[in-house]
Amino acid sequence: MSLLLIRITLLLLLLSMIPQKSVGEFEQWCIADEQTPDDELQAALDWACGKGGADCSKIQVNQPCYFPNTMRNHASYAFNDYFQKFKHKGGSCYFKGAAMITELDPSYNSCQYEFIP
Repeated sequence: MSLLLIRITLLLLLLSMIPQKSVGEFEQWCIADEQTPDDELQAALDWACGKGGADCSKIQVNQPCYFPNTMRNHASYAFNDYFQKFKHKGGSCYFKGAAMITELDPSYNSCQYEFIP
């Protein structure tokens, strides 16, 4: 009986050493809101890839995030790139209401969406 108690104690000790995510530490990505019209997404995408400083090279032709070639997919990639780069410097995932936060990784196939803790 004491051997079982020792094993349980060791197991509990090991489990207590595993770091737990606290509130606010969950992985988050910034994507285009599905309800935003394409013209608003285009304006926000233009800003993100221009003055916003997002790296939009991966949504160019023959790059891993070009397909599917939709406004929503390209905007999502650009919004997330901006958000990950600047979230710790005051940047947000707002884009005049064109974007939203998700905790589901939007990466697909060879298109990997960056996450910076």
